[in-house]
Amino acid sequence: MPIWLETTEPNLAIDPQQNSRLLATGDWTFQHANALISLLREKRSGMHSMDARSISRLDATGSQLLMAFLRRQGIEARQLAAKPEHQALIDAVLASSQKAPEKGLQAALTLRILAAIGAFMAKGYANTLILLSFLGQTLLSAMVNIVRPKHWRITSVVFHMQAVGLNAVPLVMLLSFMIGAVVAFLGATVLSEFGAELWVVELVGVAFMREFGVMLTAILLAGRTASAFTAQIGSMKSGEELDAIKTMGLDPIELLVLPRIMALLLTMPLLAFLATMAGLLGGMAVCDWHLGISPEMFMGRLNSELSPRHIWIGLSKAPVFAAVIGLIGCLEGFKCKSNAQSVGEHTTSSVVQSIALVILLDALAAMFYMELDL
Repeated sequence: MPIWLETTEPNLAIDPQQNSRLLATGDWTFQHANALISLLREKRSGMHSMDARSISRLDATGSQLLMAFLRRQGIEARQLAAKPEHQALIDAVLASSQKAPEKGLQAALTLRILAAIGAFMAKGYANTLILLSFLGQTLLSAMVNIVRPKHWRITSVVFHMQAVGLNAVPLVMLLSFMIGAVVAFLGATVLSEFGAELWVVELVGVAFMREFGVMLTAILLAGRTASAFTAQIGSMKSGEELDAIKTMGLDPIELLVLPRIMALLLTMPLLAFLATMAGLLGGMAVCDWHLGISPEMFMGRLNSELSPRHIWIGLSKAPVFAAVIGLIGCLEGFKCKSNAQSVGEHTTSSVVQSIALVILLDALAAMFYMELDL
C-alpha cells in the first residue's frame, strides 16, 4: 500500500505524564468518523487540557468532532496543544462553530424589534409635529387673507375644483356603484339563510351613508389628488420655481396651498354625496335583480327605516378628510429635494400617509359617534 494511503486508527487516552490531560493520536479524518464518534462519546471527568500534537492527519471532520468533544468536556480551546499545520484548521473550525448563546440571540432580536418600534414612533412623532406646524402656517395665511379679497385666487380655486372634483366624478361613482352592488350581494347571501333578505336595504343604506361613501371618496382622492399635489409642488421645487416665487415676494402657501385645500373642501362633500348615491343605486340594482325588491320598495324602506342623520354623519367627515389630504399632499411636495427621485419618494409617502390618516380618523369618528349614540 502506498505510504499516503496508510492510515492509523484514532485513539484518545490519558497522558501518562499528566493525569488531567488527554493525549490524542492517530488519524482524525473523515475516513475514521465512526470510530471517532464512538471514541468521543464517553465523558472523561477531571480533564483540563488535551495534547493533539501526536495526531498524524487532521481534516475538517476531525476538527469539528474534536472541538465538539472539548465543549462537552468543558475544556477551553486555548488548553488544546496542536501541531502548527493543524492549528489553522482548528482555528477556522472554532471560528465557524462559535455561536452566540440562545438567550443572547433572543435579547439581540428583542432589542432590534424595540429599536425599530422606537424609530418608527419617533419618526411618526416628528412628522406629526411638522404636519401640525404646517397646519398652523396654513391657518395663519388663511386668516390673514380672508380680510383681503384682492388676494383671493378664485381662478386657481376653480381650476383645482375641476381637476380634483369634476374630473373624479366618473371614477368615484363607478367604483361606488360596484362596491354597493357587492355589499348588497354579500348581504343577501348571508341574510337569506335567516330569511331576512329585506334587511339588505338597511345594510346598504347605513353602510354607504355613514362610512363607505365618504371613505371611498377619501381613499380615491388620497391616491389621485394627494399624489398630484405632491408631484406638482415637488416639480416646482426641483425646477427652482419656489425660489423664484419667494424672490418675487409672494407667499408659497397663499399661492399654492390655499387654493388646493379650498378646492378640496368645496368638492369633497359633493363627491361623497355622489358616491353615497351611486352606492345606494348599486345596492338597489342588486336588490331588484337578485331579491325581487323593486326600486320603489327599496326607496320606501330607506325613507321609513333610516334617519337622515346617517348621511349627515357621513358628510360631516368629508371636510376633515379633505383638509388632511390637501395638507399632506402639499407638505410632502415642499419636502421634496431638487431631484426626480425625491419627488417620486415623497409622492408615494403622501399617498400612504393620507390613506392611513384618513382610516385612523374615520375609526376615531366612528367611536366618537357611537359614544354619542348617534
